Amino acid sequence: MTKAAPFLSRHVGPREADVRAMLAAIGVPSVETLISQTVPPTIRLDRALDLPAPASENAALGELFAMMGRNTVMKSFIGQGYSGCHVPPVIQRNMFENPAWYTAYTPYQAEISQGRLEMLFHFQTLVTELTGMPVASASLLDEATAVAEAVGIAWRHHREKRNGIVLAGPLHPQTLDVVTTRGRALGIETSADVGPDTAALIVPWPDTQGVFGDHAGLIARAKQAGALVIAVADPLALTLLATPASWGADIAVGPMQRYGVPFGYGGPHAAYMAVSDALTRMIPGRLVGESIDSKGRPAWRLALQTREQHIRREKATSNICTAQALLANMAAAYAIWHGPEGLRAIAAGVHEKAARFAIALTSHGLKLAGDRFFDTVTVVVEGKADAICRDAEADGRLLRVIDGDTVSVAFDETSTEDDLAALCTLFGASAPQVAAGALPDARQAERFLTQPVF
Repeated sequence: MTKAAPFLSRHVGPREADVRAMLAAIGVPSVETLISQTVPPTIRLDRALDLPAPASENAALGELFAMMGRNTVMKSFIGQGYSGCHVPPVIQRNMFENPAWYTAYTPYQAEISQGRLEMLFHFQTLVTELTGMPVASASLLDEATAVAEAVGIAWRHHREKRNGIVLAGPLHPQTLDVVTTRGRALGIETSADVGPDTAALIVPWPDTQGVFGDHAGLIARAKQAGALVIAVADPLALTLLATPASWGADIAVGPMQRYGVPFGYGGPHAAYMAVSDALTRMIPGRLVGESIDSKGRPAWRLALQTREQHIRREKATSNICTAQALLANMAAAYAIWHGPEGLRAIAAGVHEKAARFAIALTSHGLKLAGDRFFDTVTVVVEGKADAICRDAEADGRLLRVIDGDTVSVAFDETSTEDDLAALCTLFGASAPQVAAGALPDARQAERFLTQPVF
């Protein structure tokens, strides 16, 4: 069969009889006449589109696969907020590839959205357990906009009278760009140190180079000045670390991409946000709450929706509070699939490879950006950064160039022993079999995610 049905017949649209009826109702003889009467000639194309001959669905798919085959697939060690992960097949098949999950919009009608609402409730539970906060939203767009939203909360908390934010450490470039752009619109500026005009202290945990800084003194000064403390924390690292709430954070945000969401076109993922009780009414987006139905059975509903931008416009709680419901649900399913011990085992494996890599580098005489890290090791190479990254790329691996003297290498769930050995060789070193951990303030032995669903 060389000829197949054209794409036009694959789309749901009005039938010919419907078209004739609608044209008759408005008194127009044809679609062409309707277009000529409604679309100004000045913006109409006066020539045929320069397109190849029509193709069948199968032929088009074949051409697309051929184009994809020209890609060079690399393994990313860039980090910068995005990490490789294994998507459990049951989640990929039954959620990610299931139109019942991926075509559904925001569950405004609770009575027909119980499954998605329940999974978002589990997402919120996961976030509160990781952060130690009492309240978490049903996800935000990504890390960068979540940090910008957190800054907005701090600004409103101070009744728009404080216009300074302080960075305890370097943020990822894309996060800093969004925060700066949002701050410019609100009149918020970055300050060098905490003062009476400081609305918030932003603590990256870890920072963009993978380093956990010692911010205890700065956090104490922020608290004394009445500023809010915003933690930008890696959710996988939090399975091993003390919770942000335990060291003074008022708001915690971060990306959930590494919880079972694959890379794709920029790495779409859900961000999380958790806040203290005092800030609940300012949280953007939606909160899913557990209730009971008319027969006394557990039921879920949207308990809070501060989504009034269509009414209050620029005075709204948020105008970029879009949720990533499908990807938040995938993250929740990933946590349920692995359970607390599985998540900790994944985190420990990632950190162990990073620690062994760090020891290999320092044993070879290289200097690290910091000695406390989770998955990302940043190393000083004195003018060799570009050459090292070119050699890595030739071997199928992508590293991050910080500057001409500095390279960053981020490990993740998909990193293998072969990767570790190859990366060590790239720097002229060899990996040890074991390494001491390099984490700050490790989470105590207390149990977490004790809910039956996990």
